[in-house]
Amino acid sequence: MPSQVRNLTIGTPILLRTSTIVINLSFVLKKPHEVTFEERPVPELKSERDVLVQVKFTGICGSDVHFWQHGRIGDFVVKAPMVLGHESSGIIAKVGPAVTSVKVGQRVALEPGIPCRHCVPCKAGKYNLCPDMKFAATPPYDGTLAKYYVLPEDFCVPLPENVSLEEGALVEPLSVGVHIMKQAEIKPGQSIVVFGVGPVGLLCCAVARAFGASKVIAVDINQDRLDFALNYAATGTFNPMTQGGKSPRENAERICELFDFTVGADVAVDASGAQPSIVTAIHVLRSGGTFVQAGMGKPDIEFPIVTMCCKEITMKGSFRYGPGDYKLAVVLIAAGKVSVKELVTRRVKFGQAEEAFNQVLGGKGIKILIEGVEDDT
Repeated sequence: MPSQVRNLTIGTPILLRTSTIVINLSFVLKKPHEVTFEERPVPELKSERDVLVQVKFTGICGSDVHFWQHGRIGDFVVKAPMVLGHESSGIIAKVGPAVTSVKVGQRVALEPGIPCRHCVPCKAGKYNLCPDMKFAATPPYDGTLAKYYVLPEDFCVPLPENVSLEEGALVEPLSVGVHIMKQAEIKPGQSIVVFGVGPVGLLCCAVARAFGASKVIAVDINQDRLDFALNYAATGTFNPMTQGGKSPRENAERICELFDFTVGADVAVDASGAQPSIVTAIHVLRSGGTFVQAGMGKPDIEFPIVTMCCKEITMKGSFRYGPGDYKLAVVLIAAGKVSVKELVTRRVKFGQAEEAFNQVLGGKGIKILIEGVEDDT
């Protein structure tokens, strides 16, 4: 069998190795709506501090589905075949000669973005804003839905014994929630309203509770998600479709009435990207409150700028995760402060990856995990 890339149709029996060649089976986006399995060479260590990880579980993110359906997100355009996936955990299979923090056989969560380490944001401790970030499954960089993936050792976060590999795959979205709550500077006893309770919104609720928030209100138009949020981490829920008024301002007033926000909420987070949610969030805040935009939506929206100014609201964006976020996410899981097991709707074999993507596209469940490529037996 040659070592170059070879396409396999969906459903083709998967062989992992011959007598001489180890195969790095990968799930590849060829172009919008077209995915396939490819046999690719095992990636080589490019630095003496790199490690080779055998990927064991990968979650499906909305960005993966968006690239699959549309071939682009903003300025990031798929121009060549690209391996999908970036929410992964795995086991160290090989280490470079200078690696000291992890060892072969160790279970780790994979932080899937490699910054340049030299630019102004990197040197300022904001490597998530690095303009030269090499982020998994963001064109032109391949993702983690493969048997093997290479990362620098310091972007592999060890998992304690009481944290499973399945939970390790959810460290990535949890780290997003951690970063959002850090941006919000949530404090014990404060109130927060989270708009949009997909996986990131749910994890924002959970991290807010872990950080000490006393009131965590989840807002969504999907009642099933709200019911889940209430059982998971929210202290209250609000559905604009059944409980709201005719405008974002009226919805904000209704939220304040229902949950006894006499002067408004301390913090509001939008994890939906929807204009009505963003506008409602500004109105629901108290004077001097904090708003964090976490969801991606239209490039431009109408915005209540006068309300923002008169309330002297602190407004922030939130992008991926930065220094310490991954490690804190693991600590929160290990300490029982945040549980992620409830978010896993289904686990599928690697060969069922396309089926899993279709389920996510159809809005089925919260988080589907794809198992890693099985070893040849």
